[in-house]
Amino acid sequence: MDNLKDTYLTIEKNSKASFKEKGSKFICLAYSVESEERVKEIIKELRTEYYDAGHHCYGFRIGSDYKTYRFSDDGEPSGTAGKPIYGQIQSLELTNVLVVVIRYFGGTKLGVPGLIKAYKTGAIEALEANTIVEKQISSVCEVKFEYSKMNEIMRVIKEYDLKILKQDFQTSCLLKFEVRLSKVEEVTNKLVGLQFEPNYLRQS
Repeated sequence: MDNLKDTYLTIEKNSKASFKEKGSKFICLAYSVESEERVKEIIKELRTEYYDAGHHCYGFRIGSDYKTYRFSDDGEPSGTAGKPIYGQIQSLELTNVLVVVIRYFGGTKLGVPGLIKAYKTGAIEALEANTIVEKQISSVCEVKFEYSKMNEIMRVIKEYDLKILKQDFQTSCLLKFEVRLSKVEEVTNKLVGLQFEPNYLRQS
């Protein structure tokens, strides 16, 4: 289980860059996102802020399983904008990322190869203005227990260096903590062996 992939690459913050190509101005934006709803909100905000731009092209990928993704040419010839943008997200193996490249037409047509190059450059510029970080995939575990078993559970927390998210120590106690994905089976077996009943709530 230790060989299970439990990290992913994403960007640290939001970033912005811009460049010009044959008179057209390209505004390049990268966002850290965790849901499609947030992507829709950002696109809506950008369409309002840059209402006079000709195209708002984008690509995004969400989730540590890399399965949720989409891209849009937003009126540019098919395959010339969204796909090159998304291609840069893929090539850097990023997720939880949205890249938007906004174009103000400058009067000179770029042609298909020119558009592909421009939107690819836009995505590169936006991501190079950012910092790529590695994040850990964890499961959130909740354990309820009697106060008399406090020392036993805390020894497990310390042994595996688990991050405590919530603790409530009354007559009946509750601990909520993160367990690295590759250690879930090992920690679960340890807890069950000590007569605890771990309840896994979600993955993050």
